[in-house]
Amino acid sequence: MSSSLTTTPATSSDTRLTQLTAWLATLGLVEVESCRPASADASFRRYFRLDVAPALRARLGETLVAMDAPPERENVPAFIHVQGLLLEAGVSVPAIVAQDVANGFLLLSDLGTTTYLQRLDIDNAPFMYSDAVDALIKFQLTSAPGVLPDYDRAFIERELKLFPEWFVGKHLGVTMTDAQTATLNKVFEAIIANNLAQQQVFMHRDFHSRNLMFMDQGNPGVLDFQDAVFGPVTYDLASLLRDAYVQWDEEIVLDWVVRYWQRAKAVGLPVNPDIDAFYQDFEFMALQRHLKILGLFCRLNYRDGKSAYLGDLPTVADYVRKTCNRYIALKPLARLLDTFEDKAPQVGYTF
Repeated sequence: MSSSLTTTPATSSDTRLTQLTAWLATLGLVEVESCRPASADASFRRYFRLDVAPALRARLGETLVAMDAPPERENVPAFIHVQGLLLEAGVSVPAIVAQDVANGFLLLSDLGTTTYLQRLDIDNAPFMYSDAVDALIKFQLTSAPGVLPDYDRAFIERELKLFPEWFVGKHLGVTMTDAQTATLNKVFEAIIANNLAQQQVFMHRDFHSRNLMFMDQGNPGVLDFQDAVFGPVTYDLASLLRDAYVQWDEEIVLDWVVRYWQRAKAVGLPVNPDIDAFYQDFEFMALQRHLKILGLFCRLNYRDGKSAYLGDLPTVADYVRKTCNRYIALKPLARLLDTFEDKAPQVGYTF
């Protein structure tokens, strides 16, 4: 999900770290003894920061970042492919300084230590999000079918299934009745139908505040892009503005959505020509993502032992409830959540 700046300490029995540092030593680019955790994320990837050899700092910068991506778990060729697409689009991404694809090692330029999440506040958010939208539009403008995997019905269904399995079943401890399952599936169908009806573009798939780096030039730096696909035009905007890690007032988000829509239309991106319809597309897409995230965060806790993500569940669940209460086709899901969580119905409005 994210390149969270929570570090994973290395141990003396860390075989992959030993292999990584041995490879780095053969390159002569960095001071291997300076290797320290840079960040870890929700996948099996890890990142380490290293000081550049003094003689090379004028060319390579003060530090570089080594990525450890076990090849049996992670797709390093996909990372390299998407990095090239983003670079060609004019988006700031880490440069690949050296690679050992067979072993899942990359040496990358360092985009710094300041994420959007660490920097965002109500005063600078309009400017920072404007920069992020610029980068997003650049990527979307280079879109073409057949270049990235399709975000199709099967893909969407796989993601949505995380919600009943891990959030409802494992986290809430609820075994749904056949009637409840049928109700949930009907809501899923409404979401899927909307998502599949949207125009398709290149999709980063995790375009949010923990994967965007604040930089002095070329802002933002974009990370964690290896899972990019070809899918609905609103997905990355929903990821950015309905962020699981930072929440803004609805009227502010609506204003930012409108600004994106105006800019996207102006450059010929295939957005819905009606702003009300586009905003509904945005909301349905965000809901799909949030249902997936509720399941994914629970799986990260119960299966992978990464408990920190549970702290973000209330924000994501709040998004889900508010969106469901705005649309007739989605209200049954809000009622299901009321039943599952034994809460009284909340009053909403219809957009």
